[in-house]
Amino acid sequence: MNNKLKFLMSMMLSAIISSNYAQQSVPAVKYPITKKGNTIDNYYGKEVQDPYRWLEDDRSTETEAWVKSQNDVTQEFLDHIPYRNQIKERMTKLWNYEKYSSPTRHGEYEYFYKNDGLQNQYVLYRQKKGMDAEIFLDPNTFSEDGTTSLSNVSFTKDGSKVAYSISEGGSDWRKVIVMDALNKEILEDTITDVKFSSLSWYKNEGFYYSSYDKPDGSELSAKTDQHKLYYHKLGTPQNQDKVVFGLDQKRRYVFGYITEDQQFLVITAAVSTSGNELYIKNLKKQDSELICVVDNFENDHSVIHSKGNQIYVSTNLNAQNKKVVSFDLNSYHPVHWKDVIPETENVLSISTGSGYFFAEYMIDAISKVYQFDLKGNKIREIELPGVGSCSGFSGKIKDKTLYYSFTNYTTPSSIYEFDASTGKSNLFKKPKVGFDSDAYDSKQIFYTSKDGTKVPMIITFKKGTELDGNNPTILYGYGGFNVSLTPSFSIVNATWLEMGGIYAVANLRGGGEYGKAWHDAGTQMKKQNVFDDFIAAAEYLIKEKYTSSEYLAIRGGSNGGLLVGATMTQRPDLMKVALPAVGVLDMLRYHTFTAGAGWAYDYGTSEQSEEMFHYLYGYSPVHNVKKDVKYPATLVTTGDHDDRVVPAHSFKFASELQDKQAGLNPVLIRIETQAGHGAGTPVSKIIDQYADIFSFTLFNMGISELNAPIKNF
Repeated sequence: MNNKLKFLMSMMLSAIISSNYAQQSVPAVKYPITKKGNTIDNYYGKEVQDPYRWLEDDRSTETEAWVKSQNDVTQEFLDHIPYRNQIKERMTKLWNYEKYSSPTRHGEYEYFYKNDGLQNQYVLYRQKKGMDAEIFLDPNTFSEDGTTSLSNVSFTKDGSKVAYSISEGGSDWRKVIVMDALNKEILEDTITDVKFSSLSWYKNEGFYYSSYDKPDGSELSAKTDQHKLYYHKLGTPQNQDKVVFGLDQKRRYVFGYITEDQQFLVITAAVSTSGNELYIKNLKKQDSELICVVDNFENDHSVIHSKGNQIYVSTNLNAQNKKVVSFDLNSYHPVHWKDVIPETENVLSISTGSGYFFAEYMIDAISKVYQFDLKGNKIREIELPGVGSCSGFSGKIKDKTLYYSFTNYTTPSSIYEFDASTGKSNLFKKPKVGFDSDAYDSKQIFYTSKDGTKVPMIITFKKGTELDGNNPTILYGYGGFNVSLTPSFSIVNATWLEMGGIYAVANLRGGGEYGKAWHDAGTQMKKQNVFDDFIAAAEYLIKEKYTSSEYLAIRGGSNGGLLVGATMTQRPDLMKVALPAVGVLDMLRYHTFTAGAGWAYDYGTSEQSEEMFHYLYGYSPVHNVKKDVKYPATLVTTGDHDDRVVPAHSFKFASELQDKQAGLNPVLIRIETQAGHGAGTPVSKIIDQYADIFSFTLFNMGISELNAPIKNF
């Protein structure tokens, strides 16, 4: 009892009662009846039942009714948690501070994003030197509920025109609007049905964008498999837009962009999320051919700069941690490439500005930045404000001042201005957040996974926290698609820390923290490594008494939702709460929806081979829920407009869990309406969602009420 009393003081709670008793303070959960169909698929002679196939139809009235009934049950449960509103109020108060982006110059104006505090969407401002800033685009006016967001914004080189895209309800499908940037007049009709696209102007004449043909069936779930690059000439209707690439070559991801000097069109084309072809066209030579520089999908390549006829490329060809190379377009074959910034033992991310390269190296997920000239000569190491994550240093060749941001798990992101000629940094914008960063520590440790691999993890907690096994802890992971989890501040996590919680982030295989080899070690037939790494992270936290199984929650989204689903079905004893968000949970059918087939590099597909089918079937969360197993308390979250990882994954997983769960731990699903995979979600919805997630988590750990105010209430 003494340990629990110490824990209560850190949490500012008045009482702990057992989770069983806590659950008795709300009505017993009565799940909606989810009908079972008789769909059976045959994979290489193996019959696999799919009783909830009908939930894949996102346009049916049956699915709509099921969503409503599930949300009603979930909301009734959450409404009975006595401190949910208190958590929401504290998070709202913490969130309410001014936030800025780094400025960028276009024409006579500097443009920057700003949020006054609780605005649902960031507002784009502009400012002339010596004058007050004015609103340029305010997406909060695009819809009454704040669910229409601003995504890509692209200016002509002289800043006189702008094309910007908007998303409605969180969908990946976009609309593009073209405007005179000087007087803010709309120039022509909206371009529709644009998806997974950059916007890149050629002179003031038009711009390149990418999309798929509108699919048959539901645009939120039907397969989109052939990406095309278009050129839109200003003043012409969309149906006259020319297909530049992708008509004859079937590629799932095609992107086109113009180099800063307006000389080259660069096209990258891919069939999966790793590896791309590279094409370049010299626009200054009339009737020049599109040159195929790389004709395979084995490595990643992107053009980062050009000068005269010299092309600079970031690549992992013969360099798993990436390097910068250059070549003359007259001798473009990779055998002629020359190293400009050679590969090192650390992963490289490159940016350009003021006529320099800025090389950010990731060392155990922590940033170090060096400045190079275009010949590859190291100018200096840039002194950063501390240990954490850095991003920025990008700009035009003529920009004299560049900007970068710095953050970590306890430090809100601040913006610094940087003089590339002197290497001096000055603080530009520091947010005023009502969070005492000095009261918290972040500690990086290395633990051992099942096969002996050393894996880094950063654990953040309040100074003085007693490691007695009684600390509510969230373990977060991703482990896929070459994505690196680097330290960053969030109000969501700050709220959790203020309540005495511990937040741990594991840098699992499948990510990009240690280059291509680290990524590949968590793909296809090696995917179990990712789950083993996550399980080992949880076991470390328990062994070292940061927490215990009764106070551990696991959380992840998208590929991280798969991580949570697989971990909780393989080791349901390991955690008290599971929080899979927008997860890829049906591994046998994920590739049949929207652009899911492009994830095959990481996952493989059930159609690929019998061996791959059995491997996927062996961990697919939807197919590995067992009858009469006591699973952790689970809150599945998804959005009804998620057209990247369709909500049917979450619907089917929740249905399986509700049907087979043993014991009293609740299994609920929270389905956000007018929301997608996450990008562009209004602030109000984010706060509501995490108030629900945290209250559900604490309540199922046995926390009955928050009697005293959380700090700073």
